Amino acid sequence: MMVIVVNNAPPRLRGRLAAWLLEVRAGVFVGDYSARTRERIWEQVEAYIDSGDAVMMWRALTDQGYDFKTTGRNRRMPVDFDGMKLVSFFPRG
Repeated sequence: MMVIVVNNAPPRLRGRLAAWLLEVRAGVFVGDYSARTRERIWEQVEAYIDSGDAVMMWRALTDQGYDFKTTGRNRRMPVDFDGMKLVSFFPRG
């Protein structure tokens, strides 16, 4: 299972995501694909996000049981803390 959440995404990106994933709420897309297909979808997100931001989360064999990555301008950024992925908040500005 994978989840992609986009903010301020251009319509062309939302349309591309809707072709592969189910949009369960505005900007929240879910699906179940292989790691290879997941990476291809993420390449599209990175290529078309423009001034928006996105996060993708998927089930993984980690202590947390999931992994995630982000792209775009956002105050929340992933940080590795002793093998666990946490979220750091940058100051506004």
